[in-house]
Amino acid sequence: MKKPTVALQLYTVRDFTEKDLDGTLSKVKAMGYDAVELAGTYGLEASEFKQKLDAAGLEAVSAHVPIQAFEADFEGTATLYKTLGCKVVAIPWASPEMLPGGPDFEKTKASFAKAAALCKEQGIIFAYHNHDFEFKTLPCNTLVLDALFDAFPADQLQAQIDTGWVTVAGLDPASYIGKYSGRCPAVHLKDVVEVDNAGKTVELLGADNKLESGKKFEDRPVGQGMQNIPATIKAAVDAGAIALVVELDQAVGITSLEAAKESREYLKSIGY
Repeated sequence: MKKPTVALQLYTVRDFTEKDLDGTLSKVKAMGYDAVELAGTYGLEASEFKQKLDAAGLEAVSAHVPIQAFEADFEGTATLYKTLGCKVVAIPWASPEMLPGGPDFEKTKASFAKAAALCKEQGIIFAYHNHDFEFKTLPCNTLVLDALFDAFPADQLQAQIDTGWVTVAGLDPASYIGKYSGRCPAVHLKDVVEVDNAGKTVELLGADNKLESGKKFEDRPVGQGMQNIPATIKAAVDAGAIALVVELDQAVGITSLEAAKESREYLKSIGY
């Protein structure tokens, strides 16, 4: 079985890419990452950004793309990420109002279906990336996230499971990944620890607001938190994941580049 590509979500090092995109991409490659997951294109045309990735020796295996970007230009957005070479495009979040149980879910379904069809035409897998609030239980006794995936055929909407947010929600990442075996092309490896101070806060791509968990967790480099990373990776491999994507919403006590490097070193130490 082929090992999945190890990628870095560039959102992790956004404080460095904003100041020096070319230099940061080179540093990411030097750490041992062969791929990245995109969180925007830095105002560049697709061809120009692709040249920068090629120059650094990095593949854009996947991307986070807000559904609002598709709604503004469905065909153009799908074509852009095809040009960048992405194999997976994941919607990074949707508000509770847009998800099952919310008043806008029917509109969301229509937008997701249209975006998924256009991505499929370009050979791109369309997926949804979770946080923790999608693990609330609906009156029908189904989790919001499960209801979302139940609303679409597997070849239309796939799962990008974020292991850190699964942990924050109180579930086991390996078990939850296994639930979507065959439907889980890219897994976010996000290690966390429970702390005594304020809850976990993260900026949301494509939104003006921030998501704040009531639970008290902080990110750590992969392998330095509370997750069983080897078990999680085994579940991802067994589920058919083509990419393991390292992500930290916020590095603590070290720089984001140092956190990305320590995560990569740990994964190398266990054979990835």
